[in-house]
Amino acid sequence: MADSKRVKKNEYKVDIPDLGPVLIRMSAKARRISIRLKPFNGTSLIIPLGADVNEGIRFLHEKKDWIKQNLKKLEEKESKLTVFDERTHFKTRSFALEIKKHQQSNVRLQLKNGLLQVFYPHNVPVESSEVQEHIRFGIEEALRLEAKRFLPGRLAWLAQKHQIRYQNVTIKNLKSRWGSCSATNNINLNLHLMRLPDHLIDYVLLHELCHVFEKNHGPHFWARLDIMCNGKAKELDKAMNDYQTKIY
Repeated sequence: MADSKRVKKNEYKVDIPDLGPVLIRMSAKARRISIRLKPFNGTSLIIPLGADVNEGIRFLHEKKDWIKQNLKKLEEKESKLTVFDERTHFKTRSFALEIKKHQQSNVRLQLKNGLLQVFYPHNVPVESSEVQEHIRFGIEEALRLEAKRFLPGRLAWLAQKHQIRYQNVTIKNLKSRWGSCSATNNINLNLHLMRLPDHLIDYVLLHELCHVFEKNHGPHFWARLDIMCNGKAKELDKAMNDYQTKIY
């Protein structure tokens, strides 16, 4: 393949005019040619194993305008995402993050005594997508444990205070919502709630409890929620705009 650099088996990095570096991956699982864009990973072209690479390149050029438009959105997300390194200060109720180099060839995670340690290979840049993904995986799994210890009890306490009955509560790594309440009053809560200050965690929990009675966001919903939030529902809802589920 011209002007290409092999990354690993069935993966090549190719510089495409007007698009920059593109990772071309031959996949046995892929059923069609596709394009993927991910923060800090840029553009990937996925081609079914045995398919014509030139056909994939043509598809890439056909989608050039779409790719460039979405790369701009990707850059905006990248600018908001923390690039974790040894100097990063990240601390929650139950753990603090510590990042260190080690001599091994893999990334190793350890959560013990309130410390989440991430050890990464000394010959791999800490800002590489591989290391950053491992760090975020470790943080999210530690947040999951923290959320399971804290959120169900806090939800139960608030529900008892406001005399509300719900069914079950589940902790999930939701992509775009902080929480949800089903038609049968099962409540899902996002593990990323643990990154919010206490008063906003309570606001989200009260928001979902309010849905036990009001299944939409109409006037009755906001009137009830405002009473539960001591007249600050809209103010708290606006404060939530400073946080995003997947960007931290």
